[in-house]
Amino acid sequence: MRILQKISYLLISLIGLTQAKTGVDCGLDGVIKNDFVEFSGKNVGLVCNHTSLDQSGNHIIDLFFEKANLKVVFAPEHGLRGDEAAGGHINDGIDDRTGVPIVSLYGKTRKPTPEMLRNLDVLVYDIQDVGVRFYTYISTMAYCMEAAAENNIPFVVLDRPNPVRGDMVEGGILEKGFNSFVGMHEVPVRYGLTAGEYAQLINGEGYLRDGIRVQLSVVKMKGWQRHHWYDETGLTWVAPSPNIPNLETAIVYPGMCLLEGTNLSEGRGTETPFLLFGAPWLDSQKICSLMDNTKGVAFTCTTFTPREIKGKATNPKFRDEPCQGILMKVTDRNDYRPVETTVLLLQKIAEIHPKEFQWNEPWIDKLSGNSDLRKSIDEKNVKQLLSLWRLANERFIDMAQKYFLY
Repeated sequence: MRILQKISYLLISLIGLTQAKTGVDCGLDGVIKNDFVEFSGKNVGLVCNHTSLDQSGNHIIDLFFEKANLKVVFAPEHGLRGDEAAGGHINDGIDDRTGVPIVSLYGKTRKPTPEMLRNLDVLVYDIQDVGVRFYTYISTMAYCMEAAAENNIPFVVLDRPNPVRGDMVEGGILEKGFNSFVGMHEVPVRYGLTAGEYAQLINGEGYLRDGIRVQLSVVKMKGWQRHHWYDETGLTWVAPSPNIPNLETAIVYPGMCLLEGTNLSEGRGTETPFLLFGAPWLDSQKICSLMDNTKGVAFTCTTFTPREIKGKATNPKFRDEPCQGILMKVTDRNDYRPVETTVLLLQKIAEIHPKEFQWNEPWIDKLSGNSDLRKSIDEKNVKQLLSLWRLANERFIDMAQKYFLY
């Protein structure tokens, strides 16, 4: 009987895995299957980039240009094609294929002006995110929601998966006073929501400027479940930005991006950003030894030299300097906790290198959402910080559940 039960369980698991890998339709696919009926006869503005593809690889601009009155396209950080380095100024342009104007929201302005939205009937957002607070696509979405609300324009999110699961929440919650474009709202670092759910939360909780609310609707996915990693959706991975080339990088990113707020290289200027880190002064052997028993991830000592890489790293830390480095390998992504792991890593590095290790203030506080991380490591009080974060994350989940769509 036990053997039969095991066989039955295995078959159910395999069926579930097969469904997970073949069964996810994004919001854009739903619009296509509904023959764009909700946009018929409307003047449409799109907020999109290179990730805005249907299951057949068709781009949202081409699809809306054919089926609706597409008037303008808004592009976020990294540009419409996603090939500009982080922080790079993006200019306006014209789409070569359709002739539709492209307005950069990472250039002269980050929020659409009334003139840019003039004569629009609806503003549509469709960008693949990575589920992390300091990834700026959700900041662009928030600004567009505010602009739409201020100009009485409905806002529609075509939903896509959270690639690092929708049931894992980590990191400190941003405090008021630490708001910036790399953290606009009071949510954890890894917030466990899809873009559509995030939009519902910031709209419903009054997090937009002055508590303004937009007329919001979300075109849901079909087949996605909160425990799915991106490679369990059947969707083709498209690097959402130049330094997130694959899912493994996206998995470590919620924690390892915090290294941008230190004088450690986070691996920009190499082919494995965020998976590789270090500095000329780092005792990599000792750090690897101290982190040896970390759940879900392995650390290997190596060396590297950051170089300028066009479209990826224009001026990386320690450019052209040999660095003592550590390469990370995720061994069990379900056990691995990227934010907590990085905090413990920074704690060890600060202890081993009290003179060399430095914070980049106020950048670290903007990334972490407040000054607690920096102070807890300086004051050697990390264990208490992590306990407080876990409690705060539980409270956040309790609040956020009413916005879950899946």
